[in-house]
Amino acid sequence: MHHPVPYSPQPLGQPATPRAELTPFLTPNLMTVVTGARRRALRDGDRQIDTAHLLHSLVESDPEAGSAFDGGPQLARVLGYLVQRSIGYGLRWQRSEEDSGAGRLLPAPRGATSQDGRSSGWSPAAAAALEAAFRRAAERGEPQARGLDLLAVLAADPESRAVEVLRRAGVDPVALNSRIAARISAATAGREERHVPWGEGEPSQQV
Repeated sequence: MHHPVPYSPQPLGQPATPRAELTPFLTPNLMTVVTGARRRALRDGDRQIDTAHLLHSLVESDPEAGSAFDGGPQLARVLGYLVQRSIGYGLRWQRSEEDSGAGRLLPAPRGATSQDGRSSGWSPAAAAALEAAFRRAAERGEPQARGLDLLAVLAADPESRAVEVLRRAGVDPVALNSRIAARISAATAGREERHVPWGEGEPSQQV
């Protein structure tokens, strides 16, 4: 869902970061994705960092997330639509604010001035996706969210810009989430079969 707002050609002027309390719970690779999404929004002069920016950064910089797509051609189609966001279907995004049902499920961040994410530079849907990615990881007992967690959340929000791109590229979000679930399940099973050292001089722990 896109809500028209007064248009200003000025790009994001303030540092736009995810909720500060979330940053320790993102893997370094996912933090790279977040940073890349912000850089793309700044370069494009967009009002906010939205779910399509997150998707674009994921498919460019996270091989694990890219492997969840149904082959290289499908991934290439997704990337092709993302790089064309400044023309055609993406033009209206420059004059609207991304919102979705997911964005309305979360309370306001601590210290924020509004519930819609505008104070931090993130669209409501993008801010909600980052939090939901961490919650997915926490439910598995993992301390940090991964790119696959974020991709699953993006694909699960039918009103997001990320899902609009996926559908235009011929990607079934439900099938994508099924492949993500299979990969996460396999990775979790693999970790449970090996010992992970706590650190030098400390005993190993079965994960």
